Amino acid sequence: MTQTLEILDRLISFDTVSTRSNLDLIAYVEDFLKSRGFAVTRVADPSEPKAGLYASIGPEGAGVMLSAHTDVVPVEGQEWTRDPFRLTSEGNRLFGRGTTDMKGFLASMLAAADRASQAPLREPLKLAISYDEEVGCVGIARMIDALEPAIGLPRACIVGEPTEMRVAVGHKGKQGLRAICHGEAGHSALAPRFTNALHLAADLVTGLRGLQDDLARHGARDADYAVPYSTVHAGVLKGGTVLNIVPDRAELLFEFRHLAADAPANLVARIRALASQIAERHGTAIDLQEVTGYPGLDTAPDAEVTRLTQRLARTQDLTKVAFGTEAGFFDALGIPTVVCGPGSMEGQGHKPDEYLERGQLTACDSMMDALLDELR
Repeated sequence: MTQTLEILDRLISFDTVSTRSNLDLIAYVEDFLKSRGFAVTRVADPSEPKAGLYASIGPEGAGVMLSAHTDVVPVEGQEWTRDPFRLTSEGNRLFGRGTTDMKGFLASMLAAADRASQAPLREPLKLAISYDEEVGCVGIARMIDALEPAIGLPRACIVGEPTEMRVAVGHKGKQGLRAICHGEAGHSALAPRFTNALHLAADLVTGLRGLQDDLARHGARDADYAVPYSTVHAGVLKGGTVLNIVPDRAELLFEFRHLAADAPANLVARIRALASQIAERHGTAIDLQEVTGYPGLDTAPDAEVTRLTQRLARTQDLTKVAFGTEAGFFDALGIPTVVCGPGSMEGQGHKPDEYLERGQLTACDSMMDALLDELR
């Protein structure tokens, strides 16, 4: 595991919080892979100083793809007792922002890439390295069209988000929306004469709560999830300027996370109908914008990619995860995909003093060795 730790130490040193550039890290990884004989395609973001990579080594063919993202969540507002951008080893724990989510997997992946460069492969090893996953899988959505022309579609993909090395075959999809509620400005002493934009927003929140209740009672269910139905969540409400002016504009940010059985287009249609009814009642308008989203994942427990990953990870454990990943984008291209990686999102990810247990990283390295044996 020495090389994996050396690579992880380097990766943690790059401050790749999603609001910042990842180009220094990408340059390091690109040089690492090219110097080992990988064919590498850089996919630059069209508007920001960020990029992702696709890479492949070995003969022509489908092969197997490993997928990781380079960005991490912020550390501001969290009480860290260690430097978040320096790998710190204490006992069985490796501390640093991104150790679990998900630079630990990326380090193991790059160490495997080094070993692959010295092995006679009969199938190619392919890598997908993205950015801006933490802000709604934005990067992979911009990269995905370049995958097939860059390295060709693999026969299987493993996305290395933290699952404690269990094989995850599903997660919910997500759609984030913004509602702009339009009212009329006026003096609050005459408030009943004007349309209060915050009242529209409040009515919309009430309607969304009703939709949530209906989904919980009558919607599709999947007992493999901690919350076994599709969920609706209002996250941010902004409106008004001062107390004595009726607000003429309010903005509500909300989302739904849906099971595979609940088509997102149908949920959006229900929400649009709800917003239209509220606006008509008030004699005004509510504009709805779809701001971010990603598809869900629903891979069969007996799929070939599932059995392959169980064999590589030496586990029979199957799970479904509460958080979203980039796996749905690959699945939508027809690539059989699962999620399996070191660490625990619930116990370690996104927290101050984020850490990864050494045993988890060792298990990931072992999975990589088994994958290389599969490709030889």
